Amino acid sequence: MSDQLVIDTLDFVYSSKTLQGNVPLSNLERLKDYLASSTGKLTYLVTGLLDEQERPMLEISVNGAIDLSCQRCLGKIEHTLDVKAVLLLARNEDELQRYDEDIFADAIYASTELDILALIEDEVILSLPVSPRHENIECHISARAKKCETSVSVKEHPFTVLASLKRPH
Repeated sequence: MSDQLVIDTLDFVYSSKTLQGNVPLSNLERLKDYLASSTGKLTYLVTGLLDEQERPMLEISVNGAIDLSCQRCLGKIEHTLDVKAVLLLARNEDELQRYDEDIFADAIYASTELDILALIEDEVILSLPVSPRHENIECHISARAKKCETSVSVKEHPFTVLASLKRPH
């Protein structure tokens, strides 16, 4: 990743800071492996705040459109991203373990040097569909299969070729 945006997470939260901007897809090296095309950009917003129990947390929002590859026909699929994530910041191992017990909470270690763009990239990768596919109507392979079905006229018996190989003794 060529650009790096580093924050001190607890300072960011206790100062109620907000960070927003755009990041080109070409700068997100790990995400490129999932994309059919790395043109375009994502818009992000990261906010530091305290939850209702006064626990420090980061609220992350990422929006944009990316091109994925259909797992059926390998054609492009435009996928709209609308990622929203809330991450609690744990100050130590005990706190992280307590947060992990809550199935509704995601937590990371509080850090004095957290790379925000890497965090955004992580959240985008986690939000991607496991097996992106076109709808059956839109998929190029479905259209090719229908074309093949109509072009096959008379189905030949599989052993007719063997009859021509038969020799009298």
